[in-house]
Amino acid sequence: MKELIVRAISGALYAALFLLSLQSQHALIALFFVFGIICIAEFNKLINQKGISSYVIFVILYLAFAYWQLVIENNEGFVEAIQILHVVTIFVMLFLIKDLFSSKTLPLFITNKYINTTFYLSSAFIFIILIANYYEEFNPNILLGSFILVWVNDSFAYLVGKNFGKQKLFPSISPKKTVEGFLGGLFFACVSSYFIAKYSHTFEFTNWLALAIIVSVFGTLGDLIESKYKRQAGVKDSGVIMPGHGGLLDRLDSIIFAAPFIYLFLRLIKHVS
Repeated sequence: MKELIVRAISGALYAALFLLSLQSQHALIALFFVFGIICIAEFNKLINQKGISSYVIFVILYLAFAYWQLVIENNEGFVEAIQILHVVTIFVMLFLIKDLFSSKTLPLFITNKYINTTFYLSSAFIFIILIANYYEEFNPNILLGSFILVWVNDSFAYLVGKNFGKQKLFPSISPKKTVEGFLGGLFFACVSSYFIAKYSHTFEFTNWLALAIIVSVFGTLGDLIESKYKRQAGVKDSGVIMPGHGGLLDRLDSIIFAAPFIYLFLRLIKHVS
């Protein structure tokens, strides 16, 4: 019972910080800058990467895009820079998915650890911020809806899997995850997409339904990829910063991996609408 209370308080503080940051673009950028530094520290520990280079890369990339959004009124070159970063990020993440199905050590194709910290973590935080600026002005409802989908998917995947799960989803990496849990999380995320569409005043239900599928699929893949890194490192959690939950990377792994694919979908519907 005590562990459950600690977990609830820790999760509530994390959620409160996120919700408060949505009141201001500066606050959101500042919060995810701190989150990014913490996640890189935890990830570096998992892959046994030392030095400050990965932090320097994150700071330069993140602050450059943040400055471009907040200060520079001329978007010349900004769209092209985002597109280049997006293509490389998707490319790296697809190979991480491919390597997930290999029994060999991650990463296989990506042998340089700095590529992982740059295009698996650093760029993901940039796309999280870009989602909140989808209308070329600060509007956090899409980002909030995406986080709600992640929370619903994770919560119901756990509840359904714990009570009804029999068939293992990926036993070699995450023995507790089940097919039933994944389908339960996907189903309730799809249900919640109806209410998000109704009350967020952003997209129609069809688009939110597609986003629910994207979040469930790629969020689960992100969770599994981080689990493989943890298994290779021989640890249960990525850190201890969130009592009862583990590390911050454990809480953000789903949205980190899903964010570039969410942004890809947003770009697609923007061009076809």
